[in-house]
Amino acid sequence: MLSLNYWVSIVMGIVEGLTEFLPVSSTGHMILVQSLLGIPEEDTMMKIFEVVIQLGAIMAVVVLYWKRLLRLFGLKKNPVRVGKSNLNLIHILIGILPAGIMGLLLNKIVDKYLFSPKTVMISLVIGGILLIIGERRAAKYGSQAKDLDDITYKQAFFIGLYQILAVVFPGFSRSGATIAGGMMNGVSRGASADFTFILAIPLMVAASGLVVIKSYHLFTADLIGYFIVGFIVSFIVALLAVMTFIKLVQNTSLSYFAYYRFAVAAIFAIYFFTMK
Repeated sequence: MLSLNYWVSIVMGIVEGLTEFLPVSSTGHMILVQSLLGIPEEDTMMKIFEVVIQLGAIMAVVVLYWKRLLRLFGLKKNPVRVGKSNLNLIHILIGILPAGIMGLLLNKIVDKYLFSPKTVMISLVIGGILLIIGERRAAKYGSQAKDLDDITYKQAFFIGLYQILAVVFPGFSRSGATIAGGMMNGVSRGASADFTFILAIPLMVAASGLVVIKSYHLFTADLIGYFIVGFIVSFIVALLAVMTFIKLVQNTSLSYFAYYRFAVAAIFAIYFFTMK
């Protein structure tokens, strides 16, 4: 029985767009919502659909950060900054290499042994604790890197190391791990969020693009409409979510997102251990 329809496309697109770049774990939410919709975890077509709508969310970040991306590739001049460096492609490369390498090495192992509701529950809790620790560290010691162009190569590398947590443990949240990692290493909450969003573009495009290329033969005429609707919904919702988060993160503690993660973990526990 085909799991996809326009209703499912819209719901999953909204969930993906809302959660992909917030520190709450899009993986955890997608697993929970998919289960609530009665879609089997092993549904191959749904996994491909999730990759397509993930690309929609990525496009939202490209649109929001297009000026910064042009500067990274030398297509737009950087402003003169006395005594400061500018974010460049070396920062991005250093930030994505750890997670990229671990993803290639452990992808099959993670999918086989760690991609489960139990792992997601644990990751949600631990990731939430890490966010709280990051907030307390930032409150106690302050931030040396106030914006993107203050981030050092060393800080970019350590943020990349934290990103490995999200690669290995589904439900940890890539944005949650990198934002917390940034704050743990002297990067402000806002700069950590911006760096997280930019790092997501090459990593997610590479991972999602590979799946799409391998599965292109499954994009049949009767399914393409569902994919397009999910892509567009995910793009629009992610655009709004990231714009809101960028404004919110300037003055709001991420501890609230940690508490939300704990609540979602509790919902996971109740649903998967008592209702299934």
